[in-house]
Amino acid sequence: MNWNWLINLFTNTESVAHIALLYAIVIAVGVYLGKIKIGGVSLGVTFVLFAGIIAGHFGFTAPTPILTFIQDFGLILFVFMIGLQVGPGFFESFGTAGIKLNGLATCMILLNILVMFGCYYVFFDTSDPMSLPMMVGTLYGAVTNTPGLGAANEALSSVFGANAPQIASAYACAYPLGVLGIIGAIILIRFICRVNFEEEEKALSAQSEAKATQKPHHMHLEVSNKYLEGKTLLQVHDFLNRDFVCSRILHEGHVSIPNRNTVFHLGDQMYIVCAEADYEAIVAFIGPVVEVDWAQQDQPLVSKRILVTNPSINGKSMLQMHFSSVYGVNVTRVTRHGMDIFASPSLPLQVGDRIMVVGPEDAVDRVANKMGNSIKRLDAPNIATIFVGVCLGIIFGSIPFIPGMPLMKLGIAGGPLIIAILIGRYGYKVKLVTYTTTSANMMLREIGLVLFLASVGIKAGAGFFQTVMEGDGMLYVLTGFLITIIPILIIGPIARWKFKFNYFTIAGMISGTYTDPPALAYSNSICSKEAPAVGYSTVYPLSMFLRILTAQLIVLFFCG
Repeated sequence: MNWNWLINLFTNTESVAHIALLYAIVIAVGVYLGKIKIGGVSLGVTFVLFAGIIAGHFGFTAPTPILTFIQDFGLILFVFMIGLQVGPGFFESFGTAGIKLNGLATCMILLNILVMFGCYYVFFDTSDPMSLPMMVGTLYGAVTNTPGLGAANEALSSVFGANAPQIASAYACAYPLGVLGIIGAIILIRFICRVNFEEEEKALSAQSEAKATQKPHHMHLEVSNKYLEGKTLLQVHDFLNRDFVCSRILHEGHVSIPNRNTVFHLGDQMYIVCAEADYEAIVAFIGPVVEVDWAQQDQPLVSKRILVTNPSINGKSMLQMHFSSVYGVNVTRVTRHGMDIFASPSLPLQVGDRIMVVGPEDAVDRVANKMGNSIKRLDAPNIATIFVGVCLGIIFGSIPFIPGMPLMKLGIAGGPLIIAILIGRYGYKVKLVTYTTTSANMMLREIGLVLFLASVGIKAGAGFFQTVMEGDGMLYVLTGFLITIIPILIIGPIARWKFKFNYFTIAGMISGTYTDPPALAYSNSICSKEAPAVGYSTVYPLSMFLRILTAQLIVLFFCG
């Protein structure tokens, strides 16, 4: 039997079938091996990187331009989906904590540079003009920052011209152990600081609840304030200057749905929903909390949770919807991303929200029709929004921050990340539907990540072992490892002990400072909350900027 077709499938690197087979094998093997636990710790999808290195070493590869394209596209998809996920709560989480995290990230970047110079003077021949440029390559492999390597290469070309040193080999030596070192140092911090994952998760949940000032509070009140006799609901609302929703009122044995013109009387009993922070003031003004029997009512009232799936509703505030005056119903709360939010008049609705509507059954059904209330609509992915965002992100990431320094830009990772955060937070204002199910977001994110890791590994694998074993290769590996872990082991405990940051936030901050998606993937895998992704996104833009800036400054001031 002629097996040439099978041999050709594995050896013809120009074949589409070969390239698809290459990625399928590397990703599948990497994912399966990544599930193996050693000492209770597994690397997860990060192992795809090492599967790629082995494949590249044995010549199982693809054309470099194709590897580069798939690598960059995977990275864009990965960071964009992270941005969409953290966008809705990103700015609320920044504040003082964000300033502290960026300060710690800056200190870590400076320590990386100091350790690099320390290793340079201790281990290398300082009289060799090529030693320091090669250490710069080692630095950017150790911190897994490819844009920084590109910036350093560009600066070296301007200094050395055609004789510029090829620092990519030093980068390749330090990169794999850099990835492993970052994850290893994050794990080590857990034991140094005696972190308990369950307690950290509980702390995150407590922080989330404490920040939820718009969390709804439900109560039954009886009007006992004589001042309210004869006053309308609108007058009471304006006088209190606090938002609340009165979804039903019991007056003289009859229950009805109140509106802005409903008159209050002493002894009326009502069901009120307000922000948790306001309930004490409302109780003090209106009257005491009581138990109410809602059995008697002029017309049957129902409570129904309605899903917002109509794109035309996206971005409209509760006030603009005129639920009470037009539909004769009241909305008491909104559920978004699993969190209950008080339905204040200024709250903008978004596709994917679930609203609790109270009123006559026919009126509630009309609201349901208006909102869409079709789960099938949410099953259809909003592909257009994703690629519009990617397009804007690439353009934004290509804008130089400093005239005359074209490499001073966020690049194809930083630009899409920032745009995704902005779209996730403010997309409704320009009628962009940003809703994606959690499973869809995770699927796209993981596909992007494994494509990125496989590509990096395959590219690095071709000359990796030869570079490590020859010349100063092992020395680059050692110094790169020191550059990677020493700053993390200094700053990580400080962030924990001095600034009291949650361990998962610290893990995300470290991953973002090193601009390292594999480390973020590991951090996400050990935490069910968004803390690692938020920490990563908080420091990533400044870290990317500083990595690129310092690459050029080191070359221009010390390698000239």
